Amino acid sequence: MFEPVSVRRSRVLLAPKARLTYLAVILLAAGSSVLLFEPQRLLSAGWPPQLSGVGAVVVFGLAYGVCTAALVPRPLLNLAAGALFGAPAGFAAALGGTVLGAGISFALGRALGQDALRPYVRGRWALAADGQLSRHGFRSMLAIRLFPGMPFAVANYCAAISRMKYAPFLLATGLGSIPNTAAYAVAGSEATSPSSPAFLISAGFIVLSVAGAAVVGWRKRHRLRGSVGEPAEAERPVESVPA
Repeated sequence: MFEPVSVRRSRVLLAPKARLTYLAVILLAAGSSVLLFEPQRLLSAGWPPQLSGVGAVVVFGLAYGVCTAALVPRPLLNLAAGALFGAPAGFAAALGGTVLGAGISFALGRALGQDALRPYVRGRWALAADGQLSRHGFRSMLAIRLFPGMPFAVANYCAAISRMKYAPFLLATGLGSIPNTAAYAVAGSEATSPSSPAFLISAGFIVLSVAGAAVVGWRKRHRLRGSVGEPAEAERPVESVPA
């Protein structure tokens, strides 16, 4: 018996590859919008005078989240937050926006990309990395956020494709992003006084975090290289997890 046309159309529109195409279109449209908006202008032009106080901080945090989901680099937004609102308020806006942007990316990746991309998680390295996020999600994501060697968006979508749960992902993102976000917010707030102790300390911390990320990445590669010799565990089939 033939299926109704509406059922077949729905099945095609909701197929994994179709949803992956939707995700690609959304990211392309968001990235194009950001290029047209040019958020870096906030560093030179300042915040619109119509918004001030707590409302401005909240609006900036929401815009921050959307921008990070649209692949805008977080360091730029963190510096802008500190420059516009000062260190305390800028840090709060940036951290809230970080968690929001990560949540948006994770939800999009899980709903639109997981089913289509999971069959391509092959090879010993990819399976070992996926296993780390799937079995030790909070710990692995916390390390990624504390030592941000992996691009923010890449970490979000890798976690979405894995079996990692939503709540541990957001919690690890929030906690792990505190030091780096605070350093950038302080640096942004003290950008006009580059010789001040606060700026020098924050800049030094940023440099150390980059160096730490390189060391952690090197150790992780060697650890994964050792784990790929255990195919029974690393290549265990993994089912998709709903958002």
